[in-house]
Amino acid sequence: MIAPARDVHIVGTGSYTPDHVLTNKDLERIVDTTDEWITTRTGIKERRISDPDTPASALAGVAGRRALESAKLDAAEVDQIIVGTVTGDRPFPSTACAVQDQLGARRAHAYDLSAACSGFLYGLSVARSHILANNARTILVIGVETLSKIVDWTDRSTCVLFGDAAGAVVLRSTGRPGGILSVCLHSDGSLTHLLEMPGGGSLHPASHETVEQRLHTIRMSGNDVFKHAVRAMESVAGEALAAAGVTPDQLDLLVPHQANYRIIEATARRLNLPMEKVFVNLDRYGNTSSASIPLALDEARGLGRIRDGSLIALVTFGGGFTWAGSVVRW
Repeated sequence: MIAPARDVHIVGTGSYTPDHVLTNKDLERIVDTTDEWITTRTGIKERRISDPDTPASALAGVAGRRALESAKLDAAEVDQIIVGTVTGDRPFPSTACAVQDQLGARRAHAYDLSAACSGFLYGLSVARSHILANNARTILVIGVETLSKIVDWTDRSTCVLFGDAAGAVVLRSTGRPGGILSVCLHSDGSLTHLLEMPGGGSLHPASHETVEQRLHTIRMSGNDVFKHAVRAMESVAGEALAAAGVTPDQLDLLVPHQANYRIIEATARRLNLPMEKVFVNLDRYGNTSSASIPLALDEARGLGRIRDGSLIALVTFGGGFTWAGSVVRW
């Protein structure tokens, strides 16, 4: 009989990015844009692009295996695998089931979760609840995207933004104080039209017409998304901090969704946080949607910016609209 958990800690992290680098200079040869325009408006200098034949599960599997190695755990010990993604291998079965097979995690049950760029934090919340409820001991949460496969490479306003990556964490109760102190989730379906891929589902099933109309690629109203994102990230960060009983000045690090440097900067400013306390890798990877926060966590940990006892805030927004925040004592 396992005693009910009173804490849920991140005990391992892992990530994976494809080898191919697509720079702003490369994009100048594809669409009518410039390195200066992209950098000034987004902060992005380059992004990673997966091979056409490489599915999301391949990236997720590597990140998951590295997270388990970091936690010094075997795949046989995993009870549950949650994959946050909007670019899974196929509509069904789940990408998580493919990852389970790759890892050999035979005891785990596996499923996908769709919340766009908020997918990882939504998954973190679900996993935390399962462990606290004594439904699982070890859970692997993965955020993975191959957004390059659904980008309209003729749309200069969106094709410069996105990249491919996977990030993963292992959650467990350790009996120590701290861990995930709070998770706050929100959504507003009335804003669906601001950021979406219209085609491919039951609303617009695949057809010659939907392909010709490019309904199977990302569509975004950039200015509207920016305004809502800044407000949402500030609000949910404050909510998560209050729920955890801490204040912004106590934070060691803010790890935001890596969508746009101006959004990150505005969020930090509204929380009165210096940029020295904000982790940014947007310049090298672009917007990797649900993968961005776990990718950043793994990099920050590897660079020594996250240590035992560090107090970290995670905050994100995404299509849906969805937005979420969390506070973690490492």
